[in-house]
Amino acid sequence: MDGPRGGGLGPVGLVLTGCVSVQFGAALAVTLMPRAGALGVVTIRLVAAAVVLLLLCRPKVRGYTRADWGTVLAFGATMAAMNGLFYQAVDRIPLGPAVTLEVLGPLALSVIASRRAVNALWAALALGGVFLLGGAGGFGGLDLVGAAFAVAAGSMWGAYIVFSARTGRRFPQADGLALAMAFGAVLSLPFGIAESGAKLLDPTTLALGAGVAILSSVLPYTLELLALRRMPAPTFAILMSLEPAIAATAGFLILHQSLAATDALAIALVVAASMGAVRTQVGGAPRVE
Repeated sequence: MDGPRGGGLGPVGLVLTGCVSVQFGAALAVTLMPRAGALGVVTIRLVAAAVVLLLLCRPKVRGYTRADWGTVLAFGATMAAMNGLFYQAVDRIPLGPAVTLEVLGPLALSVIASRRAVNALWAALALGGVFLLGGAGGFGGLDLVGAAFAVAAGSMWGAYIVFSARTGRRFPQADGLALAMAFGAVLSLPFGIAESGAKLLDPTTLALGAGVAILSSVLPYTLELLALRRMPAPTFAILMSLEPAIAATAGFLILHQSLAATDALAIALVVAASMGAVRTQVGGAPRVE
């Protein structure tokens, strides 16, 4: 690190600001769903984020192989699916539990990627958290469909990490992200139109949706990119593990979603499991949620 600006507090602050931005953006998205529906909000967010990233990055479209395009298209499809599934989840269950269940995807990827026996402990902690979150394993306190959507979004988050890394190796700077976001927006557009139709063109809805795009995509990605230039990837991944707790805070402050003591303990167990798992490997990747 060089000088005070490269100190540890700087990049940590960038990551935590990005995490807060993502989760408060998700809370804003929930408030927008009665106006445009879950799929409508996803569409507005992806389209707005794609427009901003394409204008900022101005990616070139020539000189890439079929394999390059296959990777970036898979990345875009994964982002569209991850966002669509996650917004279906938060339309049915509180934000904190939704992110807690979603984080099981990257957690499972961390456990599988590392062959250390200690990962059995992290897996057990995570399962204990899920057991508590579901009301002694029966998910009596959560909408079962919403919980299933959150878990499915988590599997897409795990796939996102893989395709994000591959795209980063094949495309310079954020060009791959901009192209993938554009493809994801195109994929989501028919679903958003089918669910919301002309509601997508309402000026207030568009303005709020643009705010969601900035908070949940453009701003956090930029902050994460800056942070990763100044801190080790494992440290970044550990900080990202705090997202379920941040999501629960955003849900409480913005959406007035309170948590029972067992729910708070469940989130703490999953956060601890995620932190422990990422400490046993050297990977980590930013994501668009």
